[in-house]
Amino acid sequence: MYELKTKETDDLVEAFIMQISDPNRQDDARTILAMFEQATKQPAKMWGPSIIGFGKYSYVYDSGHSGEMCKTGFSPRKRELVLYIVQGFDGFENFLAKLGKYKIGKSCLYIKRLSDVDINIVGQIIEKSYAHMCEKYGLD
Repeated sequence: MYELKTKETDDLVEAFIMQISDPNRQDDARTILAMFEQATKQPAKMWGPSIIGFGKYSYVYDSGHSGEMCKTGFSPRKRELVLYIVQGFDGFENFLAKLGKYKIGKSCLYIKRLSDVDINIVGQIIEKSYAHMCEKYGLD
């Protein structure tokens, strides 16, 4: 039976952030942490060894595979901050046009450093993403 690698843990978020060697990356992580906490009104939880997540939802795929995941979150990786915009970026075009320097994947927003982007737009993206997940999966 498949066991999820990314699941909620009891690890402390601050302890994880303290392990970041680059002081600027630590500062960015704390800033984005505060933004997520404000936008979601949820406590930060560690999901797996490196994702700081907010809220959670349950899913079941057509294959029968099921699990839980955070509704939104981020990971302060060595090279960039990764924001998890779980539903993808349809409907975010206006925000992305004003954001600044970034890259995207299917559901990941990659930001090298917060000084490269409009932090207010980042906050709006977080709020919109979390609101969408709450509409789809219910409130926490």
